[in-house]
This record gives sequence, structure tokens and C-alpha cells, in this order.
Amino acid sequence: MKFLIAGYGSIGRRHLRNLLALGEHDILLYRTRHSTLPEEEIAGLPVETDLEAALAHQPDAVIISNPTALHMDVAIPAAEKGCAILLEKPIAHDLSRVPQLQSAMERSGARVLVGFQFRFHPTLRRAASLLAEGAIGRVTSVRAHWGEYLPGWHPWEDYRQGYAARADLGGGVLLTLCHPFDYLRWLLGEYSVDWAEGGSLGFGLEVEDSAEIGVRFARGAIGTLHLDYLQRPPTHTLEIIGTEGTLRWNNADASLGFFRVDASEWQVFHAPEGFERNWLFLDEMRHFLAVARGEEEPVCTLEDGARALALALSAREKIKGI
Repeated sequence: MKFLIAGYGSIGRRHLRNLLALGEHDILLYRTRHSTLPEEEIAGLPVETDLEAALAHQPDAVIISNPTALHMDVAIPAAEKGCAILLEKPIAHDLSRVPQLQSAMERSGARVLVGFQFRFHPTLRRAASLLAEGAIGRVTSVRAHWGEYLPGWHPWEDYRQGYAARADLGGGVLLTLCHPFDYLRWLLGEYSVDWAEGGSLGFGLEVEDSAEIGVRFARGAIGTLHLDYLQRPPTHTLEIIGTEGTLRWNNADASLGFFRVDASEWQVFHAPEGFERNWLFLDEMRHFLAVARGEEEPVCTLEDGARALALALSAREKIKGI
């Protein structure tokens, strides 16, 4: 297969490395040359700076890893060509052009996998299985917490100039750290945002760097979701409380604690030996290759991505008081 990678920032580089690790070498890049990464790693790869010229290479699959606000500029033309698409999260900075992408997919038969890689986390998948089995009874409340220190992400560049800190590129903590909006829905079903508070509380950015969000699930549970760009050390946890037990997931050590009321003890599940963060992206890429070959259906569809984006935008609207 021929692959086109749109955008060579840190996630574009990760996808390139993983394609190569999986034995794929027919790769070209579409770039606007705004990346701050060194270019030695891509020496020898074909590069196009015009999207039409890039798509004229007739790629079978397109990986969209440019800034959020530019995703649809690539996704819609790629879908019109019938390409399989790995669309990084969030799918866009607003929902206005999603129907256009959906129409292009219907006409061409293109399929989209949205890049919520936590769906491939081994202990979150274990949590999904336990919840499906009713292992903790009826879920009553949920707490998700994700704090990261934005200046530490890409130490080679001024964090204020990166996409995560810029409104024009679709930044802000609600969109950039939107994974929980997806995995809460994947694990626990549909929900809505009841309230949200937040703003630019630490760095004086033009986008929100902190948010506290209250949610209510269709099945009756309530919950809160915390996101920030400020916390050191980074903390990413999830607690799900049920009538018959509790689940506690910790991204730091990839562990899942499972307390059963009938056993009155904790059982702890760990990721496989040697697990590290890139496993999520490798498994995601293996799945995308199968989707592109027509062997599997996307585990995270465009509809899933649109729902997660709608939830994040709902929280933003409530913060702004719109």
C-alpha cells in the first residue's frame, strides 16, 4: 500500500516510525514546512507541499496528523478519492464540515479510523470487559482526571507557538486532551455535559488551560472530568464506582485495580511485560492497516469522533457562558 502522511509534527513522526516498523515503506509526506522537528529522519522520502499534487500519487491510505483546525482541509479531499483515513483526534476544531466529510465517504466508500489510541490500552480494554460483564454492578459515578505540563511536551519549541496553545490551530485543553470524552463514552455509553468551569488559569494563553466538567450518563450515573495543562508530575487516572465494586485505572503504571464487594479485596491487573506508550500507537496502526485492506471495521468511527468533539465543544460553550 501507498501511504500519505499529512503533517510532520511529533504525532506525524510517530506514525511514520510505526509504519516503517511494521514493514511499510511506500510513504510520502504532505507538508507546509512549519514543523520544528529536524528533518534528517525524512531525508529521501518524497515530499509534496501541494495537497492536490500529493493526492495525485494515488495513496491508498492517508494519515492526517496536521494541526486540528486543518484536518478537514485534507480529510475531505482524501475521502473524495476513496482513501482509507487515519484521522487524528480531535477530528476538527468544530463540527461545521463533518457532514461534508460524511457525504464524501458515502460517495466514495472511504473509511475513517479516528486516532483515539486509548481504545487500544490493554488495561482499559480489561475495564471495558469487566463493565460489560456487570462486574461492579450498576455504575453510579465516575471521575476522570488528566493533568499534563504543556511546556514539557515539546521542549525543542516555544510551547506558546504550538498548536495546543493556539486558538487558530484548534488548541486548548478541551480539544487537545479530548481522549476522556471518547473513552468515557466507549466504556459507559452516551452522556451529556451538565456544567463546566475553566479558563486560562496558569499561562495566560488565548485558549483554556484548565477545565472541570460535570457529566450525566444516559444510564443514570454522574461524573466529573478534569483536564489541565499545568500539573506536575503528570496524572491521568479514572475511577468508576458501582453498586458492587470499583475500578481504578492509572495511566502512569498502566494498572487497573478491581475491588469486588463480594470478595472484599482488590485485584490488580497489569499491562503485559515490556508495555510502553508506543504500543497503543502500534496497535492502532496495525488496526488501521487492516481497515485499509478491508479486513476490519474501524473500532473508532467518524461518528465516534464527532460525538467526542461535540462533548468537548459543549463543555467549552458552558465555560464561555454561551
